[in-house]
Amino acid sequence: QVRLVESGGGLVQAGGSLRLTCAASGSGGFGFSAMGWYRQAPGKQREMVARIYGTGSIDYTDSVKGRFTISRNNARNTVYLQMNSLKPEDTAVYSCNGLWIRSNSVFWGQGTQVTVSS
Repeated sequence: QVRLVESGGGLVQAGGSLRLTCAASGSGGFGFSAMGWYRQAPGKQREMVARIYGTGSIDYTDSVKGRFTISRNNARNTVYLQMNSLKPEDTAVYSCNGLWIRSNSVFWGQGTQVTVSS
């Protein structure tokens, strides 16, 4: 069974950095055509933070451009999110997802909490 597991969240002061990792398992050697990071703050809707496609193209939400960097390791079915210059408004639960090539299904991780103190 395909599973995505996030790690790397935590508490950091404003201006600090964190690196999130999302590792997929159980994919049976099949990869993901697109992988992305989403976040949901209390009382707000989930929003796309960054997404990276199999072609290498990347999308970012405007509020993180220039501060966050998404990357992936296809051989390991892993996607990363380097977050620099963090702001209190970046506080949220961050979740990753992936579009599995074999079934064209989207799988989600359980999420990791990121808290930025002012």
